Order: sequence, then structure tokens, then C-alpha cells
Amino acid sequence: MTSYSAVDSAFIAALRAIAGDRVLTSPAVREQHGRDESYHPAHAPDAVVRVASTEEVAAVLRLCSRHRIPVVPYGAGTSLEGHISAVHGGVCIDLSAMDQVLQIRAPDLDASVQPGVSREALNRQLRDTGLFFPIDPGANATLGGMAATRASGTNAVRYGTMRENVLALTVVLASGSVIRTGTRARKSSSGYDLTRLFVGSEGTLGVITELTVRLYGVPETLSAAVVPFADVPGAVQAVIEVMQLGIPVSRIEFLDELMMEAINRYSKRDFPRRPTLFLEFGGMPAAVAEQVAAVRGICAAHGGADFQWASNEAERARLWEARHKAAYAAMALRPGARNWTTDVCVPISRLAECIAGAREDAAQAPFPTVVAGHVGDGNFHLPMLVDGGDPAEVAAAQRLNDQVVRRALAMDGTCTGEHGIGLGKMEFLLAEHGSEAVGVMRAIKQALDPLGIMNPGKIFA
Repeated sequence: MTSYSAVDSAFIAALRAIAGDRVLTSPAVREQHGRDESYHPAHAPDAVVRVASTEEVAAVLRLCSRHRIPVVPYGAGTSLEGHISAVHGGVCIDLSAMDQVLQIRAPDLDASVQPGVSREALNRQLRDTGLFFPIDPGANATLGGMAATRASGTNAVRYGTMRENVLALTVVLASGSVIRTGTRARKSSSGYDLTRLFVGSEGTLGVITELTVRLYGVPETLSAAVVPFADVPGAVQAVIEVMQLGIPVSRIEFLDELMMEAINRYSKRDFPRRPTLFLEFGGMPAAVAEQVAAVRGICAAHGGADFQWASNEAERARLWEARHKAAYAAMALRPGARNWTTDVCVPISRLAECIAGAREDAAQAPFPTVVAGHVGDGNFHLPMLVDGGDPAEVAAAQRLNDQVVRRALAMDGTCTGEHGIGLGKMEFLLAEHGSEAVGVMRAIKQALDPLGIMNPGKIFA
């Protein structure tokens, strides 16, 4: 087991020689930086450094490497598997002040940003260019954190995940060395793909301090709708047929009846309390009309009622805001409960079976559960509203999580579609990838972080 040095007053003084009064040690700040939005217990770092540049990050990492002090990168604290919990103490590198959009290159459809830029902030700056950045996890996460967790969201069915939309990175390694991965070229066969090695590495291989990301043109026509269904199998089967026919929907989201009730209460809406699809179509007017007609027919064949249209930009924004706040809406169903959210992803042909099995298992649980998901790519979430102070409920949540994940793995799926491994899914990494593949991952970790200081205790036990 790796041993780490204690953070003492001399080390804090050395940190302050790098970052001055942006080194923070108050209990409130430390506790804030040891807690994400997951059910995992918080673990505060010993110090927080609000860095301002790649050079400062490199200096902090050189110092931590020299003294064998753990390092945990931090963006907005919106992760869902305990990624930012400082389980071994050490230094939290807070990147939120590195929040500049460095360059927008509209002709090339790309932009370079610092890691603390949020997705909403980038899109505000893009508003007058006719371009947008499509990756939209429910929270207003930072792009650095989104890259680190390989985030996706409602637009992934059309635009992909962070894996497909990060072109290049600047990364500070555990030693304090700075590397640049990738270029702005749209394809390359030059060497190992280091960019995608760091995208999804969850802060365990280095600290991302700059990203170059893809941008897209805002579709000429956008149309969004809500479609209630008679039952869950009908709604999910409609999604499967839409995807198998290759209809290029921009978003296709599923929410079960309890999730719709939660959204109605939380977002003051009046949607039917039935299994529902949220849909969005984008493109040229004629293409959108064709998409709508095709999807309408499929939905009708599977018990989908009349489409309720969001006919203007304000109503579309309100519709998707309600969807993005679904996690908070679910928590409001049981005030004081912890939201233990598991997510899995399976091949689209197995989606209906996987959701049905998850719902059957959840029906035996002693707490409320809901289902919501980016089902166009086979990914769904099962938020469990658990009384964290009740050992019986915690044990039941662990069992349900295990059942849902192992069913997805048996269907040739993955234990996490977008949340990442963090603390919560470590036990399933071996089951999914096998010992040889996990051994390769460990070898990469050892090569880049031989002292084990980068976000220790995550991904690997």
C-alpha cells in the first residue's frame, strides 16, 4: 500500500510561496472541496490551492511529488461517484478560477479553453457566432471535469461524448512536467492517442489545464416535443426502432412515470404522469419535418399519445431545463434522502430488457427509485432515494446497484455509461474488463504516476 507524507506547516508555507493567499486551509473550504453530489462520504483535503495558470499547477505538482503528497483536481464538484473525495488527504487543486475562453476559431469549428470554463459559459460566448458546444451533462460542469470523467448528456445520441469532442489537451503530469496531446487537425494517425488516454482518466494520470474542443453549427430549425406512452415497454421499444432505422434525432430521453411526477412538482409543470420521451429534432426544415413524421409514426405504433410541442426557443429551454433538473426533482420526492444514482449502458437491442429487469429489482427496494436515461445510446440512470442513516436501506441500495450493474455486464454492456468509476464502481472494473486489461491500466498508471499521488483511491482499489 502506498504511504503518503503528512501535510505540515512547512509544506503549507511552501505552497504559499507558489500561490500566496490562494492557499486555503479553513475547515469550511476544505469540507466543500471534499464533497461532490454523490452518496459517497466526504473526505476533506488538508489544503486547497486555487491555481491561476498551468505554471502554477506544475509548480504545485513538483512540490507534491517531492514530498509525496496526494493531489486531487477539482472543477465544480458535480461528479457522481466520489471523484473529488480526498480519501488520503493532501492537496486539492481547484481549477475553477482558470475560466477563460482562450480562442474561438469559427472557420475551423473549434475553441481553446481553460479547464474552469463551464459548458454554459462557453455557449454564452458562442451565442453570436452561430456555433455551440453540444455536450450537456445535467449539471453546469466545467469542461476540465467533463473531460476527466468522459461526460456526455442529452445530446450524445447525435454529437457523441467528450471522447469524440476533445481534440487536444494540455496536461500537467504528476512530476510537474507539462505535455500537449493532440492537435487541431480532425484526424491523425500519429503515435498513441494520448488525448483519449487522459479523457476519462478521472484525475488519476495528470491535471488538465487547457482543452481544444469541437464546435458545431446551430441547426437552422429546432423542434422539441414530449410524448407520453401507455407503458414503459412501448416507450423503450419506440426508442429502439428510431435508432435502428437511423433517424438522426438530436435528443431522445426517457423518464418513467414517477420521474415525471417529480418533474411536475419540482419544475411546476403539468405533464401526464406516464412513461415519457423527451425529443428534439434539428436540421434543415425539410429534414426536420421528415424526422418528425417518421418518429411520430413509430411512437403511435407503440402507444405514444399526441406530441406536445415546445414551439419556441423559450419553451424549448424550459423543457430541457426541466429534464436537466431531473436529479434535483427526484431528490425532492424524499427530502433528506441521499441520491444514490447508478448508471449503466447496454447495446440498444438489450435496452428494453435491461430497464425492465432494473425496474423489477427496484420494486423490491424499501425506498423510492426512478428511471431516466439518454436511452438513444442505451444509457439509463436509476436514482435511488436512500436514507443514508438507515443501514438496512444502505445495504438494499448496494444490492440493487449490484444487480443492475451485473445485468448490464451480462448483456455486454458497461458498468457506467457516463458517471465514471471513481469510488463507487471500482469493484466492477475487473468484471467488465478482465484482469489482463486492468493490469494494462495499472501499468499506465504506474508509468505516469509512479508515486501514486494523483487522485489516489479512485478507479483502482
